[in-house]
Amino acid sequence: MTGPFGATSTTDEVLAGVDLSGKRVLVTGASAGLGVETARALAARGAQVVGAARDLAKAERATAAVRADARNGGGLELIELDLASLASVRKTSHALVADGRTFDIVIANAGVMATPLGHTADGFETQFGTNHLGHFVFVNRIASLISPGGRLVNVSSSGHRFADVDLEDPNFEHTDYEPWLAYGRSKTANILFAVEFDRRHKSRGVRATALHPGGIQTELGRHLPEGALEQLLTRINTELAAEGKPPFQFKTIPQGAATSVWAGAVAAADEVGGKYCENCHVSVVTEGLINPISEGVRSYALDPEHAKALWAKSEEMVGEVFAH
Repeated sequence: MTGPFGATSTTDEVLAGVDLSGKRVLVTGASAGLGVETARALAARGAQVVGAARDLAKAERATAAVRADARNGGGLELIELDLASLASVRKTSHALVADGRTFDIVIANAGVMATPLGHTADGFETQFGTNHLGHFVFVNRIASLISPGGRLVNVSSSGHRFADVDLEDPNFEHTDYEPWLAYGRSKTANILFAVEFDRRHKSRGVRATALHPGGIQTELGRHLPEGALEQLLTRINTELAAEGKPPFQFKTIPQGAATSVWAGAVAAADEVGGKYCENCHVSVVTEGLINPISEGVRSYALDPEHAKALWAKSEEMVGEVFAH
């Protein structure tokens, strides 16, 4: 059963009756918020979850509930991964490949949002470097470990509607930096990466999809200036009132992680492959005004030629070429 599910569905509702015993799942960002809940829900259905986190001590503390809720052979293993350092990405991916155990689902969940101007260890703009390039290298290096019938799930955002990627100036060397603009670029990149990864791997039965989890209050907002979230909510609610709609309500963390587990373990592969999902269904293409909470994906984020161009630019930036 793949539905009907929606914006208020939780991870436990989406996975009700699903047996993931014997499945192995990798989740990045398993030290807080959506990553922890995603890992918990999967391990509770019997999945062996490998949680990747930059701060292992923090992840150990945060994932106590994951181990406590594990059932039917499910469990959790933590590995260190700093997506803002390609040295860390390469070290961890090399260890996983050397280990040789395969994955049925990889959920690229980790990320940063609206950070001040900064750079990764390799000199990339922080958000593009962490949210996109770190995952780009990591996932491609372990792609051979994703079993036929497996799936890549990239956690993107409705924030992709703030901006398309800029392949001419990805590091803001010639563009005035704006936190939300940079976030939008990185989240569009997450979708385009899924589109091209899906094209390259679907012949061997591996599919990829991207999604918006919804508006959730997590650590992701830690870089926002004081009052910034309140200002954004005021603008959103003014727009909603003008449309005769009720005020915006945040999702709970179990509701926010529901689309990740739905897209990874419940939805049909052909339904979500190469697509963008939200509220536990495949979204439709919409253009026009930016509304941070309305549904819809911009056409530039699903454009296959655009996805190929981003892939080539990403390979150039990281100095590594990945086979078709």
